[in-house]
Amino acid sequence: MIHNIFKGLGIALVTPFTSGGQVDYEALERLIHYQIDNGADFLCIMATTGETPTLATEERHRIKELVLGIVNGRLPILMGCGGNNTAAVVEELQKTDFSGIDGILSVCPFYNKPTQEGLFRHFEAISRATPLPIVLYNVPGRTGVNLDAATTVRLARECRNIVAIKEASGSIEQVEEIIKNKPAGFDVISGDDALTCRMIERGAVGVISVIGNALPRLFARMVHLGLEGDHAHAAEINTGLADLFSLLFADGNPAGVKAMLADMGMIENVLRLPLVPARPETISRIAKIVKELSPA
Repeated sequence: MIHNIFKGLGIALVTPFTSGGQVDYEALERLIHYQIDNGADFLCIMATTGETPTLATEERHRIKELVLGIVNGRLPILMGCGGNNTAAVVEELQKTDFSGIDGILSVCPFYNKPTQEGLFRHFEAISRATPLPIVLYNVPGRTGVNLDAATTVRLARECRNIVAIKEASGSIEQVEEIIKNKPAGFDVISGDDALTCRMIERGAVGVISVIGNALPRLFARMVHLGLEGDHAHAAEINTGLADLFSLLFADGNPAGVKAMLADMGMIENVLRLPLVPARPETISRIAKIVKELSPA
């Protein structure tokens, strides 16, 4: 088995847009440097928080090249590549240039609602299509299907380059079951900022974070304290962020974190349809908490 290198604080990188709706590459460059300089351990690009379904092919290519150029090997890069047409995902994996990319994040097929056997065969086909390490992404709230713990463990045992799962099922019990039964070298990564502390206590190795876009230093400290076994101090930071966790998702993701980044002066508060910015009352409450937080 290939071992997982995606540990600690991973950032589910947003895609900044200008007021005219174009990709704001200057803001993206600032954001990447901000992550690197403030404790991020790896970056996750072309995923949900990046509004990837709304990006044109050329925009995706340019974003990838910009990230690769700035990071320049300093951090591992995990790149989203998934969908609900197995053959199309396999073709994309076989034809895309993944030079400089360290691993693939692949979401459960959405809308189709496959069985557990269908999910297994989907990811098995993806595993065969690329030599890169694969991180599974289980997010039933978005896909309509849950990748059961038993199926996750089966994939981990039978597919040598499936190295981890980003677990966003919201079920601590499911996380515990995976960790209990997984083979050595396979890891669980939190896909839910609010549950990260509890998941790390149970053996998760990190998080792919939304709030980390805005507060990488503070959230990295929380994650690293947890990984070092200092769960009490990690929990203190987690408690201080509890209200913010809720607000960032009150109007959907990435509306909340984009409002927060805009309040910090880092990006414009612009999303692409069908997503829209957070409501004024949400933005106001986020701004109040940001003002109260000590510098991160």
